[in-house]
Amino acid sequence: MSTTAEPEATDEEPAVALVEEARRALEAMIMVADTPADAAVLGQLVELGEAAVEELLEGLAAEYEAEGRGFRLVKVAGGWRYQSHEDQTPWVERFILNGQSARLSAAALETLAIVAYKQPISRAQVAAIRGVNVDGVMRTLQQRGYVEEVGRDAGPGQASLFGTTSLFLERLGLNEVEELPSLGDFIPGADVVELLEQGLRVDDDEPVADADVVADADDRPGAEAAAAASDAGGPAVGIDLGDGPVIDLDADDGPLAGG
Repeated sequence: MSTTAEPEATDEEPAVALVEEARRALEAMIMVADTPADAAVLGQLVELGEAAVEELLEGLAAEYEAEGRGFRLVKVAGGWRYQSHEDQTPWVERFILNGQSARLSAAALETLAIVAYKQPISRAQVAAIRGVNVDGVMRTLQQRGYVEEVGRDAGPGQASLFGTTSLFLERLGLNEVEELPSLGDFIPGADVVELLEQGLRVDDDEPVADADVVADADDRPGAEAAAAASDAGGPAVGIDLGDGPVIDLDADDGPLAGG
């Protein structure tokens, strides 16, 4: 009587099962996390090294992208989180109610941009760039959690130096400050600057007034009367009607005066 040999169990099967369980656990923990989840902390919970967790998360992110999901697994502010896919922005905007979240003012956004690109920077330096007092705006940004004190200036007075926080990176979907767009992208090119200069430049070859036209104006009828009135101290502003009289716009009893 023949018997069928049972396939021998290998060590790979438990390893694969453990990896799959770790993947599912990572998904669940990141899903409920209030802030971007740190890979080192996740590794301690699933008993894997940080490098192994990073590899698993990068694999999950690639799978979501390949499957065309409406969400993404991204690394922001030094941790991992789920966020809606950027091509689904119109639908997300429809879902979110207008005015549900408080918006930063233009002054606060301008100040925040200066801190982000020039950090570490003091209040006085921000004020010098903006040209206005920024104490109130800086306090608002600190209360919102976008700006924090990161050190002290080594110069006289040891002014407080400020920089952006991890919440700032999280809100912008960045992993580090170096991912901010370059300021050079917002500076117009040399061709644009040249066109602007040409549009604002006054042509030196073009006379402001034609001398011949001015000379002809002196020979028109009524010009002598207007000049005589000016010499006598009377009003010199009038309308020349050709062969008719000069109408004085300043006279109270003239043809255009009301009454």
